[in-house]
Amino acid sequence: MAGIKTILCIEDDLFIGEMYARSLRQAGYEVDLIPNGEDGLQAALNKQYDLILLDILLPEKFGTEILKHLRGGTDLVPNSRILILTNFSQDEESRMAMQSKADGYLIKADITPRKLIDIIKQLQAAPK
Repeated sequence: MAGIKTILCIEDDLFIGEMYARSLRQAGYEVDLIPNGEDGLQAALNKQYDLILLDILLPEKFGTEILKHLRGGTDLVPNSRILILTNFSQDEESRMAMQSKADGYLIKADITPRKLIDIIKQLQAAPK
């Protein structure tokens, strides 16, 4: 992977989504912000993204359903990294199941835009 340049942010909280998108754009990333699950899934399937930031509680289709669709059997986005960003409390078993399909699991309350950019840089440096 040459690096992370394009990011799909599937986030229904417009304040949080815009805050992340603005910071990521200022850091030099191309960002598409999609506020619902169904449109987010279609965007992930129809355009190549280096990274998908995926919320769990979304209108129209939950992030867990999107993750299962993208990586449940055949990896439909093999060149994309997926980071789960949520404030939704998961039991350990559910969280571990999601982590096995995603490249990271982050709690939004703990992630500032600066910290997110640092995490993306670390992810970029790590082999897929």
